[in-house]
Formats: sequence, C-alpha cells, structure tokens
Amino acid sequence: MGREDVSACMGLRARILQALRDESDSIGDEAKRATLRLIECAIRDRDVCARGRGEGAGCPDEDVRRVLETLVLQRETSAREHDDEGRIEDAIREREEIAIIKQFLPKPLAGKALEIAVKQIVDDLGASKLTDLGRCVTALKDRYPGLIEAASAGKVVRSALSKAR
Repeated sequence: MGREDVSACMGLRARILQALRDESDSIGDEAKRATLRLIECAIRDRDVCARGRGEGAGCPDEDVRRVLETLVLQRETSAREHDDEGRIEDAIREREEIAIIKQFLPKPLAGKALEIAVKQIVDDLGASKLTDLGRCVTALKDRYPGLIEAASAGKVVRSALSKAR
C-alpha cells in the first residue's frame, strides 16, 4: 500500500496531523510547517468548543473541513487587502498558505461526476421545473457535503431541469 493509499483512508484530522509530523521531521519548508501548526491550533480550538458542548471526542471531520474553508476565506480576504495596499510579498505569503490548506480540502464535484449527481438528485426529488432549483442544490449540498460549489451546481441543475421539461 503506497503513501497515497494510506492518506486516502485516513480522516481529515489524521492527514493534517501526519503532514505536520512529516514536516516537523524534515528540514523542509518553514512556511508549510507554520501553516500546518496554524491549522492544528484552529482544530484544537474547535475541539475545545466541542467539548464545551459535551462532545467528548472532539469535532468531527465535517467541522475540520469547515475550519479549513474558513481559513482559506480569511487568507483570500487578506491577500486581496494586501494587494490593494501594495504589500505584494504579504499577498504572496497568504496565497502560499491557501495552497497548503487546500491540499487537505476535498476536490469539489465537477464535470461528468457533477452531472451524474445532479441527474440522481433531480430524479430522486422528481424535480421538473426551474422553481425546484433551490431544492435540488440544497439536496446536493446535503448529500455531498463539502463537494458542491453552489454556482457551478446551480448551472448544471438549471440545465438538467430545462431538459426535464
């Protein structure tokens, strides 16, 4: 079993912690190490909140994914602000962090996979009118959490509903 196969079986939290251990053992990229530590701290903070709610095992992978998405959004905002202020080096650093964080996020459904998922949802819901668009996109997000981008899914659903008429 190769290294890629093992990481595919591991949970999101485990993959992040393993990457941090691997990076700590090597004399590698300090920016990557710092970003991984930041991710770990954000997850631990979320764990503390989960324990406060009585969830002793910590936050699930879904919450970890949301933490990563939040970190990406924060960095995108910071990068834009740095660009506007002419602080190009800071903007580059933020974008490097985004690339590191995105390595752990699942790739959104696209292309044929998205079309198949949309067709299945449209069939399951019996959707046939454009007024069913919101219901279909919501069902897609529920069935494929973290894998649906609303804008691209909306276009594919709209197309499928137009053909269903």
